[in-house]
Parts: sequence; structure tokens; C-alpha cells
Amino acid sequence: MTDAKLKPKSVDGTEPHGAGNSPQETASTVEVMPPPDAIEPDPELTPEEAEQARKRYLLKRFWISARRYWGRGGDKFAWPFSIGLLAMIGMNVGFQYGINLWNRGIFDAIERHDAGTVYFLSAVFVPLVLGTVAIVTIQVAVRMMIQRRWRSWLTTAVIARWLANGRYYQLNLIGGDHKNPEARISEDLRIATEAPVDFIAGVISAFLAASTFIVVLWTIGGALTLPIAGFTVTIPGFLVITAVLYAAITSSSMAVIGRYFVHVSEAKNQAEAEFRYTLTHVRENGESIALLGGEEEERNDLDKTFANVLKQWALLARQHMRTTLVSHGSMLIAPVVPVLLCAPKFLEGSMTLGQVMQAASAFAIVQGAFGWLVDNYPRLADWNACARRLASLMMSLDGLERAEQSDSLGRIKHGETEGESMLSLNDLSVSLDDGTAVVTETRVEIEPGERVLVAGESGSGKSTLVRAISGLWPWGSGSVNFHADRRLFMLPQRPYIPSGTLRRAVAYPGAADSWTPDEIKAALAKVGLDYLNDKIEEDAPWDQTLSGGEKQRLAFARLLLHQPDIIVLDEATAALDEKSQDKMMQMVIDELPEVTIVSVAHRAELEAFHSRKITLERRKGGAKLVSDIDLIKRKRKRNLLSRVLKNPSMPKVSTTSNKDSAVPE
Repeated sequence: MTDAKLKPKSVDGTEPHGAGNSPQETASTVEVMPPPDAIEPDPELTPEEAEQARKRYLLKRFWISARRYWGRGGDKFAWPFSIGLLAMIGMNVGFQYGINLWNRGIFDAIERHDAGTVYFLSAVFVPLVLGTVAIVTIQVAVRMMIQRRWRSWLTTAVIARWLANGRYYQLNLIGGDHKNPEARISEDLRIATEAPVDFIAGVISAFLAASTFIVVLWTIGGALTLPIAGFTVTIPGFLVITAVLYAAITSSSMAVIGRYFVHVSEAKNQAEAEFRYTLTHVRENGESIALLGGEEEERNDLDKTFANVLKQWALLARQHMRTTLVSHGSMLIAPVVPVLLCAPKFLEGSMTLGQVMQAASAFAIVQGAFGWLVDNYPRLADWNACARRLASLMMSLDGLERAEQSDSLGRIKHGETEGESMLSLNDLSVSLDDGTAVVTETRVEIEPGERVLVAGESGSGKSTLVRAISGLWPWGSGSVNFHADRRLFMLPQRPYIPSGTLRRAVAYPGAADSWTPDEIKAALAKVGLDYLNDKIEEDAPWDQTLSGGEKQRLAFARLLLHQPDIIVLDEATAALDEKSQDKMMQMVIDELPEVTIVSVAHRAELEAFHSRKITLERRKGGAKLVSDIDLIKRKRKRNLLSRVLKNPSMPKVSTTSNKDSAVPE
């Protein structure tokens, strides 16, 4: 292991608030900007109007972050690739125009029986096709490069914000539309960054094609003169007018038929995400389900969740059927319309066969350009739904980030202790995100080498206090202070076992190669897992293979490798029998005699391994510290006692050297 000091770590190895890397340090490739100001809905809006306003803002919120890819803190290749894509689109339209002219020339030559021109144009066709294929291939490569880099950039930015300061955990503690963040970051973000590039490229290509070939239609089509009731009616640019009217009819039909597409697509994506989450939940808790025989209940839950997926897919299928009716019908009719319109002029000799075929080709291209919405409406709806789901997660992260920067809700401060104290809690109050108190007015000062047991009945706030110490629970007041340059390590009741080899699991959160195999084996042997020494390089699902007790032993092996200065144990021996628990605690004391320990536990047997015991008692206004006693006599008084004497407003607690919990006076 390197000589670098470990910073205070939370229960899963991330940096606690105030002690870890900033988002800018975490995501070196992106510039993390401050969250936008919160937008409060207009109280005069109806619930339906408020929901529509929220959905519109979600799309705006997505673009606030997504467009920074092209900004100062974005990708340096964003603009070069974008300009290159525009150039490829323009060149492709140029080749389309060349093929359109070729159509006119080849059919005019056939009509004239001009063999020489036919052979010449046949030879010209080869480079036209090769050029078109090359341009389209390069265009696809550049377009997908932009999509890949944009997705990479935005994913890095969102993950940096999600992981910063324990927000990935805090999302579980607050309300909001951010369920299944892993699906939003992976699948929804992918669609949200892929589709806009396709849309913008499609719109630009359609605009250039329509502009170019409308001129072609106007030029070669000219005016159409029709005799009506004894009068002659001349329609200038009749092919252009027909193309515009045809596109307007198909596009408006698509808009009416597919008006519910966005809502249905959003519901389908949410149902799919919930089904994936349910399957993942069953896999992660497979042992408990198998031991309890809960397969039938889980099957019912999965069937219910999957039934919702099928229901949403059925609704989406109906929308696809309706839109396909319009798009496929349009595709069949469009090539015939210009031929029928040009037939009278061809028959009367005012238009050549080549001009008819050129007009038909140009009409199809213009119709395809105008019919862009018809072809892409379903995908546009899917993008709309995915962008909103991703923006909902961003808004929840915005709220957490604003709370970190504001004192409106109250934030627990983190700093450094004064003097030799290893850990101090100064007027610490822990509350929910709505301000409801959980733990109030806690003052504790822990000296080097002390082993403190935190006791109290279930629900008294012991684990919440641990989360506040780690920085995972940000709401409250007061401060949590650590000795400067001291290393904190936390052991939760359910140790995290990462994927990969057993060696990596033991070394976590450090790198597997930070210790030699012999050091890993020695640590496993000291915690009674020496029978696993032959498997340390084996890549297996250790989280599912190891029992609860083995996982907790493995967590103690981590302590031996990392050798921290402060250890916080949150029911870290709950899965062990009493004899094994005693061995683990004694091993820690023997191997790390100078370490400071803070334990949260219910078992009274653990008092034998601690020098001090503090007790929390649940009360109406929040749990309070009601007892602070020495289990082993110390030569000097703690600062807490002097603070109680100096501050008569604080509740007085017992500090006698006995094991009877005192009641506040």
C-alpha cells in the first residue's frame, strides 16, 4: 500500500461531504456547472396545466446541460465534427442533384435512341454512385462519432454529479421523480443524445434537399394550364404546389393520429425500467428469497410488472399501426403523383421523357424532405420521453446541490477537531429533508484510542447518526469534526462486495494490486477465512457466494490492510455468532491497538471490548444523548463534562464508571 493517507470514507468507499474530491476533480473531462435556479410553478395553474408546464421545463432542463458539450467546458472536437457533418450533408445533396440530372439525361437519350450518350452516361453513373456511397459512409461515421462523444461527455458529467457527496445515496432519502437512476443514465441518456444528432442532421438535409429540388420542380414543371367550364386556368409551379399540399396533408395527418405518441412512449419506458429493476432486485436478493421460499410471491410481482409492460407495448403498437398507415400509404402514392401530373404535358409534347423522370425523382426527394416528420415522429416521441426522464434525475440532483450550497434546510458542517481529539460532534442535530428532527443536540468528543459504544433502542437514530458522521446524511445542524490527516474507515452491517476477484473484494476500496497476495492471504487468515486463500484470484459472484458472516469477516480483513486511525462499526458483527464476534473484536484490538473505535450495536456483550458507552433515547422531538459513561476508568475527564458544566442549558448526563444508563435530569 502507498504512503498516501486515506481520506475519511463513507460506508461504500465514497468521499463524505467536505472531505472528498469535488465534482470537477472527479470528472476531469467535463466542467461541472452550478445547477440552474429552481423554477416554482404558477399557483394559478390547474393541475393539468402545471403538469404540462413541468414537462416543457424538463426538456429545457435537459438542454441546459446537454448543450454545454458545444460550450467552453465541452469537447474540443465538438465543433470540428459538427462542421464536418454539415459539409458531408451539403456534398450529399450535391451528389443527389447530380444523379437527378443524370436521370434526365439518360431517359432523354433513350427517347432519342442516342446510343453514344447512353453509353457515356452509363459510365458516368459509376463515379456518381461511388461518390454518393463514400459521402454517405463518411457522413454516418462523423454523425455516430458526435453521438458517441456527446454521450460520453454527458454521461461523465451526470455520473460525476450523481456520485459527488453521496448524492446517489441521498436520492433514496428524498422525494421526486428519479426512480431507477441507472436506467436513466444508461438507456435514456443514450437515446437522448443519439436522437437529436439524427434529427438535426435530418432536418438540415431535408431543408437543403427541399430548397434544391423545389427549384428543379419549378423549372422543369413550369405552369399547368387546365380548361375548366370553358375557361383556362393556369397554375404556376404546379409540381411545387402539389408537393407542398401533399406533404401538409400527410404531416398534419401524422400529427393528429400520433398526438398521444409522446405520453405512450414515456409510459412504456417507465414500465420497462420498473421491470428491469424488479428483475435486478430478485437477483440481488436471491439467497433470502430462496431461503424463505418466496418464489411464488416474486413470480406474482414479476407477472404484475411485466403485465404493465405488455399493456404499454400494446398501446404503443396501436400508435405505430396508425402512423404506419399514414407513412406507408404516403410512400406508395408519392412516386405516382408527379408522373400523373406530368403525363398531359408529356403527351402533348411540351415535356420530354427525361424531364418527366427528373420531375418524378425531384418530387420524391421533396416529398421525402417535407415528410420528415411522418418518418421520424415515433422516434421523436421516444426521444421526448427519454429526455424528460433524464431531466427529472438532473432536477433531483439540482435540488441536492442547491441544498448543499444553501442553509435554508440546514446542513451539517464537516471540519477538523481542535487539539488531540480524534472525532467531535458539536451541537449535532440530524433531521429529515423536510426538517423533522431525528437526533438533536448531540455533543460528543472522542479521544485517540477510545473505543466508544453507541447504544439505544431500535429507531433511536443510531444508524442515522453514523450516516451523519460519514457525510451521507447532510440535513441538520452542528458539525462533525475529524482530526486532521487521520484516516476513517466504516464497516456497515451489509458490507459491499464489488464484482471481480476475491482479492479485489478484500482490498476494496483500495486497488487490488496495492497489496501482495501474501498480505491478502494473511489478512484473510486472521479473520478466519484462510480456507479462501486459494481462491483470491478467482473471478466469481462473491456477493452471492459468501454468507453474511463471511462478508462481515472479509470487511474486518479490510481493516487490517488499510489500518485506519478511526473505525466506525455499524452493526458490523450482527451476522456473527457471539464467539466469532468476540474473536473479531479482540483481533482488531490486538492488531490495531491505537485505533479509535465508534461502534453501533445492540448486543450487550460488546461492552467488554469498549472503554466508553453513550446511549441515545428516542423522544418526541428527536433522539437525544441521555447517558455517557466510562466502561473503563480513565485518568482524565473528558471535555464533554466540562462543557456540560459551562453550559447549564444542556441536559446533564451521567459520567460515572458504571454500566447503568442514566436518565437526564
